[in-house]
Amino acid sequence: MGRCREYLFGYALLAPALILLAVFEFFPLFYGLYISLCSWRLGCAEFIGAENYVRAFRDPQMWQALLTTATYSLMSVPVQLGLGLFFAYLLFQKVRGRELFRLVFFLPYVTSTVASAAVWSYLYNPDRGLINTVLGILGLPQPRWLAEPTGVFALIARGFGAELPAWAQGPSLALVAVFVYTTWVFVGYDITVFLAGLGNIPSELYDAARVDGASGWALFRHITVPLLSPTTFFLSIITVIGTFKAFNHIYVMTMGGPGTATTTASIYIFRQLYEFNRYGYSAALSFILFSAILVLTILQNRFAGRRVIYG
Repeated sequence: MGRCREYLFGYALLAPALILLAVFEFFPLFYGLYISLCSWRLGCAEFIGAENYVRAFRDPQMWQALLTTATYSLMSVPVQLGLGLFFAYLLFQKVRGRELFRLVFFLPYVTSTVASAAVWSYLYNPDRGLINTVLGILGLPQPRWLAEPTGVFALIARGFGAELPAWAQGPSLALVAVFVYTTWVFVGYDITVFLAGLGNIPSELYDAARVDGASGWALFRHITVPLLSPTTFFLSIITVIGTFKAFNHIYVMTMGGPGTATTTASIYIFRQLYEFNRYGYSAALSFILFSAILVLTILQNRFAGRRVIYG
């Protein structure tokens, strides 16, 4: 009887959290799955099973949106993590004004995404933007930035009078411009987390290595990088998920254009929902994106997780 009371008391303590999860997590998830299996017109007009999913896998625009999303992620993840680690390692040293630099790097992350994206859109303006104004003063070419669908490699090749095939043109200049903004915003968060990880590495390890004659690079390679691997692993998962779900700043800056140059999976789902009122189809696309993120997270845990050193 006493054991039963303990169980009941435990479940009573868990009840508020379980109710919140059921109402705001599980119910929307399963209801969204139900919508994806219907032809939805303010209700399930017809239960069509997996037809929306079959249609999605046959949709070349969906695959193009996923490819754009993967390209955006492949650009963003290594650059963000690399710059975050670099600046965090510099700011972890005893340099004058490091608290101010930490604040400056972190400010973009806590700034409203919509507001900062709108400001950057104006900076990228090909006619009145600050960037092209400075380039014009210096006598340099003035790209169209967010309005340029051509790949960056193709633009560079044209500068030398050459043409590249479609597969070698690289990501569009518009996508690269969005990537630059994303890096500016999220590097500050990575720096903050890396600084926390660096603070957890015992200083005695560095002191012992210096006594043995280890140089600065050896300290970084054999102590900092291995013991920082849990932090790097965490940030890599968070960054991959974030880049695959990216929506706000891309929509504010380009609305997925020019053409489909910056139409990521989230932008494509949004268009299907609000422009074409394809509720069931957009729900199916959402679950496909969810599945892609889930598979990537599992693969990261399986392969990258093996290289993580705890303690």
